[in-house]
Amino acid sequence: MSKLTPTALRPVAAFALLGLLAACSKPPPAADGQPGSAAPTDKASAAQAVAADSPPKPAVAASVQAMSAEDLRAAASKALSQNRIYAPGGDNAMEYYLALRDKQPDDPATTSALTDLMPYTVIAAEQSIGRQDFDEARRLLALIGKADPKAPALPRLGQAIASGEKLLAQQTTDEASKAKAAAEAKTRETQRLAEQAAQQKQAADALAAQQAQQAQAQQAQQTPAARAEPARTETPPAAAPARQPVADAPNPAPAPATQTPAPRPVAAEPAPPAGERRLLSAPSPRYPMEALRANTSGTVVVEITIGGDGDVTNARVVEATPPRVFDRAALTAVKRWKFEPTGATSTTRRTIAFSPG
Repeated sequence: MSKLTPTALRPVAAFALLGLLAACSKPPPAADGQPGSAAPTDKASAAQAVAADSPPKPAVAASVQAMSAEDLRAAASKALSQNRIYAPGGDNAMEYYLALRDKQPDDPATTSALTDLMPYTVIAAEQSIGRQDFDEARRLLALIGKADPKAPALPRLGQAIASGEKLLAQQTTDEASKAKAAAEAKTRETQRLAEQAAQQKQAADALAAQQAQQAQAQQAQQTPAARAEPARTETPPAAAPARQPVADAPNPAPAPATQTPAPRPVAAEPAPPAGERRLLSAPSPRYPMEALRANTSGTVVVEITIGGDGDVTNARVVEATPPRVFDRAALTAVKRWKFEPTGATSTTRRTIAFSPG
């Protein structure tokens, strides 16, 4: 019996290895005892149904398919040496070997190379699914399907891609719903703030109108007294012509006593203090009718701002006794006063006394 040399055993070992790899690539038998070439499982059907919705791109780029067998072999070897096993698309060892197998289907070296590269491509597809890069996962799935249409991992990867895409779509929808809800909430908040501002403005306008009405009512109450006072205080000037002929009468002195007008306020401090401007004209205030009827007396301290021309430019009550009884009359009179022009603005204080008798 002749002995086989190691050289003679090498072809046998090579064919045995190829057979083992081909056997490993076959799917397991179905659960009902039918061979692995039976109808695809439900997972495969689901993956194919999803894939049918959008036609997949060719596993091998057209530019790669157009290359010659020698160019494909050289490009595949170069891609392997540079670790371009399954990416980038159109320039990787898997596509070169798949195109080479289409041209030389019986080349065992090509088949062996595809078998060796298959696990790395499956792992890459799983990683792409994990990072939700489903376009890349589908590209790699197409490579796996072309390399071995019956690969056990093919249905599982197809279903994982479909589930991942569905989940991503749901997440995108949820995020869009959240964004829409946030936008609607922001719109409602803006409307609420606008309505609140409008309500506050309406309340402020109502308050201002109420205060204006109160001020008008107070002014209306004081106006009759202010109108009656000029007639009372201006009576003596109207009687002046009647007193003129009486000046030659034997007893002129009693006449002023019998025609004495109503009590009038007297402005205190007629002479200016040292260093202050001289008062040239100081019309007396009109006595408020209500104070006169009530026989009320009092004083008002007024701070006066005098312009360079001697006119009063501003006046305010510093102190009043009793409060708010003689303020308006004092301010009205003071604003008609005339001081000595100096060309400079100055401030002074004067006390105006009101006495009914």
